[in-house]
Amino acid sequence: MCNRRASVRMRPRSIMARRTSTAKTFGKTPCVCLEALRPGLRLVLGLALGLLLAWPLPARAETRELVFGMSAAFSGPARGLGMEYYRGLMASFEHTNAQGGAGGWRLVLSLRDDGYDPLPALSNTIGFVEQERVFALLGYVGTPTTARVLPLLKHYEAERMVLLFPFTGADLLRERPYDPFVFNLRPSYFDETRSLVEALFAAGKRRIAVFHQADVYGRNGWDGVRRALKVHGLSIVADATYRRGAAYTQDFRREVGLLEAARPDAIITVGTAPACAAFIRDARDAGLRAPIATLSFADADNLVKFLLAQGRVASRDYTSGVLFSQVVPSYDDAALPAVRLYRQVMDQVRVALPAQLLREEYLPSRHSFVSFEGFLAGQVLAEAVRRMADAPTRPRLINVLLGMKALDIGIGEKVSFGPGHNQGLHRTALVVYRDGGFQTVAALPGVRP
Repeated sequence: MCNRRASVRMRPRSIMARRTSTAKTFGKTPCVCLEALRPGLRLVLGLALGLLLAWPLPARAETRELVFGMSAAFSGPARGLGMEYYRGLMASFEHTNAQGGAGGWRLVLSLRDDGYDPLPALSNTIGFVEQERVFALLGYVGTPTTARVLPLLKHYEAERMVLLFPFTGADLLRERPYDPFVFNLRPSYFDETRSLVEALFAAGKRRIAVFHQADVYGRNGWDGVRRALKVHGLSIVADATYRRGAAYTQDFRREVGLLEAARPDAIITVGTAPACAAFIRDARDAGLRAPIATLSFADADNLVKFLLAQGRVASRDYTSGVLFSQVVPSYDDAALPAVRLYRQVMDQVRVALPAQLLREEYLPSRHSFVSFEGFLAGQVLAEAVRRMADAPTRPRLINVLLGMKALDIGIGEKVSFGPGHNQGLHRTALVVYRDGGFQTVAALPGVRP
């Protein structure tokens, strides 16, 4: 991959017709390094690139379209997150566009697959900014991928390019020097781990261990647990890690043994659905009965699918004693206006997964926590566009979001941003899987260990 200052990326061929869908995908694109060209041509291309980046191209006024670039895992073990978040965003876009757009502007989503790998995410971002000239980046999935892109956003500071509503609770997206370039909708991993630790502590759990992904995501969650325990004068009794990209078939009996030796009375996992489900499987098979908690990024819907399938094979319940942290309300809570709209739109629109991104089999969920979060993100974005519909530009988008106060999106908590405050929501919820569905619980005693 070429360094941004020394490369011109050739525009890829569009695989999907933009005018017949609000989503489009791009394949892998070649990179031409300027150092490999003759000096004269290198100078010409360098000047052309500079002029291109300096020229304001805020919106496609001739077609009344705003295009947003989404890099996410549409392949690999974490593909469920990318697929579900995309489905929620697209359902929201289709709903908005069917009503004449956001203030008359049609919302379009351009997709690129990064496989939950930081390097493709970096390359995809350069493509979005320099080739497609997207209006903004939207819905990136994952901490390691998003973290790699943050310095690039600072590099594009003069372009006023921002990342909207990524699916990660990492703290580094909420702190200097990168917080001016990111608007987070969801609560942070510190919010989630604090809620989990408080629930465990209230239930009398004092010996808490952590199983986490060995990267910036896992370490951020581990640090959140450490901080929350420190408030009570406690420390993590043991931890074990795994390498990013682990599949459900991976054997975690060694990691289970390492934690079990510390005699934990609760375990918090910071990982993806396949890895966390495999760890829970091996922990229960080893006789470890302590409650096991997960963060929202573990994708409760897909995690439970793994555990239910394993339960049918082993004739036992692997979901018992598992506590899920969530950053959006239950999608079954029909008392919430946003839930009613989400379910109605998801059932009517029937968002299809792009064929070009289906290199691996994936069975989508009819409804899920992840797609519901994506839907809410699309609704907030549509409102922001409406507020600048007369002349949308990147600087105005930033100002509109910074001025957004107490926006009611129908979930019982209002969205607010402001200078130095780039996180719109803060509430978390505790959920268990019981009687064929997810149920919100007020405290740990609602979990059956």
